[in-house]
Amino acid sequence: MVPIEYFLLLSALLFAIGAAGVIISRNLIIMFMAIELMLNAANLAIIAFSRMNNVVDGHVFVFIVFTIAAAEAAVGLAIIIMVFRNRESINADKFSLLKR
Repeated sequence: MVPIEYFLLLSALLFAIGAAGVIISRNLIIMFMAIELMLNAANLAIIAFSRMNNVVDGHVFVFIVFTIAAAEAAVGLAIIIMVFRNRESINADKFSLLKR
C-alpha cells in the first residue's frame, strides 16, 4: 500500500501549481483550470485522509465537492463566454465590468 505521505505530497504539489496558475496567469480560462486543479488537489487530500482512517465520510464529501465543481464549471464557462462576447478578450487585465 502506498503511504499517505506520497498522496499528501502530490496533493500539495498540485495545489501549489494551481495557486501559481491563478496568481501568474491573466487568461481567464487558464485561471479557471488552475482553480479546478486546486479543487482536485483538495479532493485528493480528503480521500487520502479518509482512506487512512477507514471512514467513508471523506468519500461522500468529495462527491459533494465534485457536484459543486461541475456547477461552478458550467456557470464559470458561461461567464467567460459572455465576457469574451462583450469585451472580445479573456485577459483579466484588459477589462473591468465597472467601466463602460
